[in-house]
Amino acid sequence: MTRIHRLRPLFLFVLLASLQCGAATAAAGYGGGAEGFCSAEPSSKCSGDQPLYWKVTHPTLAPAHLQDLPGFTRSVFKRDHALITPESHVFSPLPDWINTVGAYLISPAIGAHFIMYLANMQDGSKSALPPKDVERFVFVLQGSISLTVGTGTIHSLLVDSYGYLPANTKHSMISDEPTTLVIFERRYNAIEDSHPDLIVGSTDKQPLLETPGEVFQLRKLLPTSLSYDFNIHIMDFQPGEYLNVKEVHYNQHGLLLLEGQGIYRLGESWYPVQAGDTIWMAPFVPQWYAALGKTRTRYLLYKDVNRNPLI
Repeated sequence: MTRIHRLRPLFLFVLLASLQCGAATAAAGYGGGAEGFCSAEPSSKCSGDQPLYWKVTHPTLAPAHLQDLPGFTRSVFKRDHALITPESHVFSPLPDWINTVGAYLISPAIGAHFIMYLANMQDGSKSALPPKDVERFVFVLQGSISLTVGTGTIHSLLVDSYGYLPANTKHSMISDEPTTLVIFERRYNAIEDSHPDLIVGSTDKQPLLETPGEVFQLRKLLPTSLSYDFNIHIMDFQPGEYLNVKEVHYNQHGLLLLEGQGIYRLGESWYPVQAGDTIWMAPFVPQWYAALGKTRTRYLLYKDVNRNPLI
């Protein structure tokens, strides 16, 4: 029996769930014309001829048949998980940033020990520093930034590039075009004789790692050494692929779906998800994912590592 045949009941379930939440047909997103879950007929949005991560920066905001229903959202918040979808994002000026608005997606108010937010920069935008003892990870979804570290080392970060700034690192990010970043910040959990380094890289330069018993492709964007108290994973699934293990563990997750669509199980709930959706997973919440649709799924995943949970 093939993997697709084994997934047939799941496809039927997701079709019903998609119809209920209105994801089967979609209205225009930010710039107009962005579709929701891909239909049976291939379209240009499904074919991959848009820029990388187009669906994240031009998300589907409302399904067509629910446009006249005020207050519609797919967002859900529960004790041990949350699904934050683009139609419920609230952007406001980021404190001390210049010409930049942001949307906080995950924060301690939800039960997390980190924050995750989107930053929309324009021509002439400039970042501010995070609070004292807070480390920062930046991933470029659209546009580009110039990252200046210390007194003059400049790095150019394009789409799919990233930078890790250890706590208390003097730096600034400047953009001269419309740019969207996803940023993770947390208070660094220091351990004796371990000091993380500045990291600048891009996804395509990271090696594929072995995933015993699983079929997805995995890249880790930060070193696995004890100096780092979290990592960022890029995980790729081809259509029909899924996690073989329903995971339950002490780690927290913050996830941004970069490409594709599928279904996520969180606790006893099942959610159709697509590019642009954010998920927070508390410790020990059961979690499982299957990729659907016609294109690969790619998601970016925050995971705390290398620290005793008692600390």
